[in-house]
Amino acid sequence: MRLQTKLSLLILSLLLFIILVFSFYFHSLISSSLTNQLGDRVLSIAETVASIPEIKQAFSEKDPSKIIQPIAEKIRKQTGAEFVVVGNTEKKRYSHPVPDRIGESMVGKDNNEALKGKYIISQEKGTLGPSLRGIVPIYNQNGKIIGIVAVGYSLQDVDDIAMNYRKKIILISLGVILVGIIGALLIARGMKRAILGLEPEEITQLYQENKAVLESVKEGIVAVNLNGTITMVNQQAINMLQWPNERDVLRANILDISPYSPLLEIIEKGEAVTDKEFSLNDEFFIANYLPIMSERGNITGWVSSFRSKSELSRLTQELAQVRQYSEALRAQTHEYSNKLYMISGLIQLQSYQEAIDFIAREFDIHQNLLNFIKQEISDVMIGGLLIGKFNQANELKIHFDIDRESSFKEIPEGIERDSLTTIIGNLIDNAMEAVMKPGAKAKNIKIYFSDFGNDLILEVEDSGIGISPEIEDKIFERGFSTKKLENHGVGLFLVEKIIKKLNGYISYTPNPEGGSVFTVIIPKS
Repeated sequence: MRLQTKLSLLILSLLLFIILVFSFYFHSLISSSLTNQLGDRVLSIAETVASIPEIKQAFSEKDPSKIIQPIAEKIRKQTGAEFVVVGNTEKKRYSHPVPDRIGESMVGKDNNEALKGKYIISQEKGTLGPSLRGIVPIYNQNGKIIGIVAVGYSLQDVDDIAMNYRKKIILISLGVILVGIIGALLIARGMKRAILGLEPEEITQLYQENKAVLESVKEGIVAVNLNGTITMVNQQAINMLQWPNERDVLRANILDISPYSPLLEIIEKGEAVTDKEFSLNDEFFIANYLPIMSERGNITGWVSSFRSKSELSRLTQELAQVRQYSEALRAQTHEYSNKLYMISGLIQLQSYQEAIDFIAREFDIHQNLLNFIKQEISDVMIGGLLIGKFNQANELKIHFDIDRESSFKEIPEGIERDSLTTIIGNLIDNAMEAVMKPGAKAKNIKIYFSDFGNDLILEVEDSGIGISPEIEDKIFERGFSTKKLENHGVGLFLVEKIIKKLNGYISYTPNPEGGSVFTVIIPKS
């Protein structure tokens, strides 16, 4: 059964149940109220008749009915009562709607209670049928009971009046049901339109698919309504922003979770923003802010997607390293072309021994490096990086030396190789830049690796111009750089952040012979 049909039937069933309950309740209430009102009325009429002086005086006459009957009939006709009967203490009638019954005994046990001085409202069956009647005693001037007055309405008349009210209740109920049917259909149709014509099962499946998609992306995603209340967040955003779990975040105001979030400022401006930088918990992010539009084109909320700027910087540097590798290979190709020309010239000059010595020397240099890296550095990514940096250094006429006492075989699986290559690549690049600056003592770089003990140790030593004591405390700050260029001052900041993430630390010491020494220690566990 479709959702629209289920919703319509549910609303109609609930409405019908409520109408039936209230109909029976109001019918019972009206019947009870009508009976009480008529009871009070007949009792009031009876009291009025009992207080008429002419009727009281008539009891002392020889034929009281001649005086009482006309008065009683007049009152009966004026009030619409079924009967107005006056009788003496022996319950002998002095008035009756049927004149032939005058002089007969009054019917009903409640007459005895009235003769005791009580005012009675009761339902009894008399000579005119079942009736609702009120009976009161008649007192003389001395306060003695001399008779009784009984005034009544036929129960059939009471039922007729109740029936009129019952018909009205039924008509009103039918009208309400008709309106309810129309309303239920409109509500069901509106609900169907609001959920884009989807069935509950389709909504559940769509929600699960969207949740899976949101959790699969590497970007953090946060959606808020116009009041800043968080309506959706993925786990990546919670991890990146260091928020509590999803249950605590959803339905909370974003300013309660992140007081310095720029989202509310974006909402007030009402314009989409791309590639906006913001910081939170000493972390920098690049975010995009886009409005959520309704079918009518109104903005109903905002969604923000963001990534860590450090991660983007790391990716940028990795791309830069790939570019450097390609340039180094291009340079190596150019260098080897020159060497081939040199070998060709030596052969043409018949200097065969010099050519053989030159080839052997070049072969030994590269082959020794390759053998050492294969033997002592098990990870191919780190080995490839070192070979690329070695070739790049040769092109720049930099003496690039890897300490032959180094060993980097036992690298735990839990330490990402991308993190290690980023650390090594940045430190070597900085060392190359340092030795290429004017004033450098020499163009020497020395690398040392160690995996002995419980830590991984990396040491990069250069003979560059070094770092002045005034700026030693700033070299790991984001954005700080001695280069007067944009987009610098990220390398050492990123290196330190990665090392801290691996529970390690990095230190800087001046090289006694001139230059710098950076030491990195990373725990294996």
